[in-house]
Amino acid sequence: MFFSTLTYAAHLFENAQVEVLDLNDYEMPLFSVDTEKEIGQHPLAKSFLDKIASADILVVSLAENNGNYSAAFKNIYDWCSRINGKVFQEKPMLLLATSPGARGGISVLEIAKNAFPRYGAIIKATFSLPNFNDNFDVEKGRISNKNWIIN
Repeated sequence: MFFSTLTYAAHLFENAQVEVLDLNDYEMPLFSVDTEKEIGQHPLAKSFLDKIASADILVVSLAENNGNYSAAFKNIYDWCSRINGKVFQEKPMLLLATSPGARGGISVLEIAKNAFPRYGAIIKATFSLPNFNDNFDVEKGRISNKNWIIN
């Protein structure tokens, strides 16, 4: 669901090269200062920050788990913030959320909208797509409800 909306939105930027990062490719031990002391800065966190550094714009789609960030996102974010406190490196950002429910991930979107600027995000716009299963055609890779189409 989240890759679908992320890929859809990212490809709306004309003449842009798009690289979608899968958090599953950045699986690290659960962050703690004790683990950091033991193993140092994790190379996958460095790699993730390098990807951010090479981008002109960030399109970030957040999954909402119990009204907050997913554990996978929070773990990567925690590791990265220990290397560079400005995780998002002053990049312009389109911030997205969706869910199968009527609120469309709005809780996590609000948390991120308030927190990310402290970590170097320049949030240009936010978008929440409620009722994903009713409003997005996965086969066609686009929003199916004309009331929600991004132009």
